[in-house]
Amino acid sequence: MTVDAHHHLWDFDVREQPWLDGPGMEPLRRDFLPHDLCAALRGSRVDATVLVQTCADPDETPEMLVMADTVDRIAAVVGWVDLTGRDVREQIGRLQTHPAGRYLRGIRHRVECEPDPEWLVRPEVLNGLAAVEDAGLVYELLVRPDQLPGAIKAVTEFPQLTFVVDHCAKPPIASGGLEPWAQGVRALAAHPNVVCKFSGLVTSDDWARQPDPARLQPYADVVLEAFGPSRLMFGSDWPVCLLAGSYAQVLALARQLTSGLTELEREAVFDRTAREVYGI
Repeated sequence: MTVDAHHHLWDFDVREQPWLDGPGMEPLRRDFLPHDLCAALRGSRVDATVLVQTCADPDETPEMLVMADTVDRIAAVVGWVDLTGRDVREQIGRLQTHPAGRYLRGIRHRVECEPDPEWLVRPEVLNGLAAVEDAGLVYELLVRPDQLPGAIKAVTEFPQLTFVVDHCAKPPIASGGLEPWAQGVRALAAHPNVVCKFSGLVTSDDWARQPDPARLQPYADVVLEAFGPSRLMFGSDWPVCLLAGSYAQVLALARQLTSGLTELEREAVFDRTAREVYGI
């Protein structure tokens, strides 16, 4: 079977999604609800998913926990808390004691939206990461390539906290460059407490072009070599991936990009690693 370690859901009647206001995002400016997810997964053999936050809104994560409790495929939730808040431990505690709090497995902040490349090592953020560690959760790193040095410093501070890199740290595929992204990814992967989601490659490329394995393979090879299959896990990034391709296309492309792995190694990327990291 297969685990999709990264997808989203949103309802514009509940809240706006300001991050979708940019040019080219028009296909995503509609509701994506659990029945849409189930339709996308039909025929994919994906039997478990990880639902990931989109907004810095304290009300979103409890809603996601309820979805996980009512939608069979959703097996884990990565939510949001204000890491800089003095009450960060209380925020996490309220989520973990929610009636569906057992589904909370991780915390994420859209660090890519922070102008400060060293945001992750601000004292108040480090205090928040300590709270995530103490709660037994993972922390997801959604960072730009220029934020990788700060991410490496944060990872070094917490060797017992599992960090999950989202979307391969946003490689510059559209511009065709590998460095300094590749060097930063390898330095991050040198820390054994870091795993990576094999996700987001198609939307790091030029959306207007058909996804092309030849363009994506060099970037896939970097993360495959750096993390190895046991620290890499497939994520569709649906519905964001629809900017470049359908769910079926993205899943098929991920399998093609990992075709050089053994059957056991592919099982890790598409199933076992995510189950171990998120306790599915």
